[in-house]
Amino acid sequence: MKIGITCYPTYGGSGVVATELGIELAASGHEVHFITYSQPFRLTGREEGIFYHEVPVSNYPLFDFPPYSLALASRMCDVADYYKLDLLHVHYAIPHAISAYLAQQMLIKRGIHIPVMTTLHGTDITLVGADQSYLPITRFGIEESDGVTSISAYLKERTLKEFRVRKEIEVIPNFVNCDIYQPLGTEARAASRKRFAKEGESILVHLSNFRPVKRAPDAVLIFAEVARKMPAHLLLIGDGPDRSVAEWLAKRHNLQDRVHFLGKQNSVSELLPLADLMLMPSELESFGLASLEAMACRVPAIATNVGGIPELIDDGYNGRLCAVGDVDAMAAAALELLESPAKLEAMATAARATAQSKFCAQKIIPLYVKFYADVIGRTGSASNRAD
Repeated sequence: MKIGITCYPTYGGSGVVATELGIELAASGHEVHFITYSQPFRLTGREEGIFYHEVPVSNYPLFDFPPYSLALASRMCDVADYYKLDLLHVHYAIPHAISAYLAQQMLIKRGIHIPVMTTLHGTDITLVGADQSYLPITRFGIEESDGVTSISAYLKERTLKEFRVRKEIEVIPNFVNCDIYQPLGTEARAASRKRFAKEGESILVHLSNFRPVKRAPDAVLIFAEVARKMPAHLLLIGDGPDRSVAEWLAKRHNLQDRVHFLGKQNSVSELLPLADLMLMPSELESFGLASLEAMACRVPAIATNVGGIPELIDDGYNGRLCAVGDVDAMAAAALELLESPAKLEAMATAARATAQSKFCAQKIIPLYVKFYADVIGRTGSASNRAD
């Protein structure tokens, strides 16, 4: 199949999933075309079978804001026609599903039908789409898509309830490449950990885009409680609006030498295996991709019991779940595990087993391929073009 993928190419879960999906599809022999305003950050440009098409946006004095959604629709139309794509797969309802719908309508005028598939990731539904000014067009984008998936059962139910859509939604969870995200050998791990901690010291990690919903400052507060009881270090991977608050808290608690701000990292798979625990104190997560990536590396997560996280983490088995904002409970859960090597080892083993048995790429990618085939089979594709 020839598949066009549109996503936000920036540092965030939806962009990561969309990019990794494209990489896995190309590795399976499909042809993938990314259509967006910049190259997705996890693409190297050397992947065979993957092509990138930039969306140029003109700035005219007439426009207060560049009309990206219209430029995207035009680029989707041209790419789908020229490369004879079989399907457009957009990640995020707003504005991508609307742009894909416009592209689809333009192509129909050329005698070409391209099915549109939309994957809902969370923020497009819980924040953007829930805004009353966007609700009607978000609902329209979902209903006009030829196929819709969500990354968790939680997100599916919330979409059906709040948007009252009649469109059937298929749950296809996020995934991780278990061959890339995997634990290091004992000697290699010990050697790499020396970059951040001395022998016998614990390492905790937080990975996010530092938006308020991720509650990155809570990760620093949790770590401050842990650091009072034992020698430990915190790795903060990512960047965003709450980074300055997190830095201020680290300084306030005199933890500058123990809290390491690593910024945005392309190869997080090389950093996550160094940690003992992942901290994910989010206000809301529709799935929790960062935790899954850590789990695949044998790093259990201390997370919040919200959204789709319970579909990934079984409290007490492969991680711990606490209430949002309960820094004391999360710190206590972390200390309980760090002070009991046997418990931590058992939970780390369960975390890796969960990733391998349920969420590895080789289990999830075929679900997407089957869904693509079903959508194309129901609606036709560019192969049915008049020319």
